[in-house]
Amino acid sequence: MQTHIPVLAKEVLNGLNLSSGDTILDATLGLGGHATLILNEVGKTGRLIGFDKDVRNLEIAQKALSGFDNVTYVHDSFGNIEQRELQHIDSALFDLGISSPHVDDPSRGFSFRNEGPLDMRYDQTQDLTAETIVNSWSQEELEDLFRIYGEEPRAREIAKTITHARRKNRILTTAALASLVEGVVRRSGRLHPATRIFQALRMEVNDELGEIERGIPAVVNLLKSGGRIAVISFHSLEDRLVKQLFKTNSALNIITKKVIQASFEEKRSNPRARSAKLRVAEKQ
Repeated sequence: MQTHIPVLAKEVLNGLNLSSGDTILDATLGLGGHATLILNEVGKTGRLIGFDKDVRNLEIAQKALSGFDNVTYVHDSFGNIEQRELQHIDSALFDLGISSPHVDDPSRGFSFRNEGPLDMRYDQTQDLTAETIVNSWSQEELEDLFRIYGEEPRAREIAKTITHARRKNRILTTAALASLVEGVVRRSGRLHPATRIFQALRMEVNDELGEIERGIPAVVNLLKSGGRIAVISFHSLEDRLVKQLFKTNSALNIITKKVIQASFEEKRSNPRARSAKLRVAEKQ
């Protein structure tokens, strides 16, 4: 397994403006990369509350953070933070990117690189899967999904191809879906033809934009005056939504007037950083 490298690490720490003894919310704990850096900053008198929808991510993070005894692990989505009755926090971090174990494990169904089931659930206790959407949604619903969440120019043709193909056989695997998309969209450059389709399905299965819409305002309510919220996004739909939520929340002062992106050196050493965008705001 490759070493996990948290993106924009220095920029995140600067943006959060941490102090010893702070209580920090890591809304997307993942593999614990950013959490390790944060815990080193807040010290033994500080505290970190880590949320993650994926039980396996929490298990990996617990091992990575085993040297710290001031971490609370929560198996839940940050979209449900309002229901958790948390106390006030000093700062919060959202790293909205998909974690590497999801992509690397074919059985999770997030990637077309290796054949696996059409799953795509972060939380495997939920019912909705990508297979359900691909095989039961109407052609019009699939077209809207691919066009809006995938920003796919050929959404109509892909949706039509999928609905035609599933009449003969249910579409069950990532490879089968990717093959159907490749039959419509020719490969151009480095981007695989199915990339946007898989993105759209993943976002719908996990209600990614809905969770951002619920989670960020809930966290802002928990922030103490002067507390910071930092959000790393990885595609334009997320970034636009975060920018809007920051701009329209009267309790926030925007710190990053211009979005922060990774340096050339970081992009070269960590490909995941290429599309990362960081926005930071402070509660009045």
